Amino acid sequence: MGAVRVSAGARLHLGFLDLNGELGRRFGSFGLAIDGFETCITMRRAANLSVRGAQAQRVAALLDRLEPGLKADIDVASAIPAHAGLGSGTQLALGLGLAYRALRGLKPDTAADAAALTRGARSGLGVALFERGGFMLDAGRGPETSLPPIVSHLSFPRDWRVVLLIDEDATGAHGEAEREAFVRLPVFPAAAAADICRRALMQVLPGVAEADFRAFGEGVSAIQRALGDHFAPAQGGGRFTSARVGHIAAAWERAGALGIGQSSWGPTGFAFARDPDEAASLAVQASAEGRGAVRVQIHAARDHGADCVLLS
Repeated sequence: MGAVRVSAGARLHLGFLDLNGELGRRFGSFGLAIDGFETCITMRRAANLSVRGAQAQRVAALLDRLEPGLKADIDVASAIPAHAGLGSGTQLALGLGLAYRALRGLKPDTAADAAALTRGARSGLGVALFERGGFMLDAGRGPETSLPPIVSHLSFPRDWRVVLLIDEDATGAHGEAEREAFVRLPVFPAAAAADICRRALMQVLPGVAEADFRAFGEGVSAIQRALGDHFAPAQGGGRFTSARVGHIAAAWERAGALGIGQSSWGPTGFAFARDPDEAASLAVQASAEGRGAVRVQIHAARDHGADCVLLS
């Protein structure tokens, strides 16, 4: 077998569960795989290493960790936008790992690839959603955790949509800046973490399981408000990294929209909708409020993981 193609979708990180950590576990998170973005990698056997296409520098750095001196022809035909809160780094890394294993005739081992490529340091969502898609919740990191375990995996209601706000002039915290931000932020109150966990267990998860949109949306919005206030000092003083995204989100909230927030460090913001018609209405409102400065897109959930196709 001389070539393999891997395609992986984006994810939304909808919030951390426990940033306090006094019970012995920290972080924990919930999130959703979405369609409409894709990292597509083709890897072929070759006499030398050749990398072309999107995010070539990131690819080259990752390859050194997979196999120093790797000889292959790699084409990244498309990539999820980098540092936008959509999981681009994890999907690119794990996509390369899966393609490398397939090209070598090895069994897939996403957990091993995540460890080798230093993914999943705080959240297990990106790794698990790469494998399976859908809606997930992970239980965070304990003293002996290698990769945060997934404790809930649900199919997302088929009619629900998410409207994304993408500010291409802003960038979410990443790398060393992200690590420093976690160090500088104050201790997260235990009572606030308890409320987030209660809402996740008693609103968000049953909302998805029973297709109860109001319970899901109210839970997500409340969790996002608490986390946005905590992270505000590290993202310019507001709940949203992008002030333009924050302006539209505030207008959505005044109009009664639900499930409003920011994915990871942003700058991508979102609101959920009960069906495509409601999503279209939210998108029209967002476009009017943003006046062309923010890209508005409607997405559905992605109910499967990465695709791996062997080529001739």
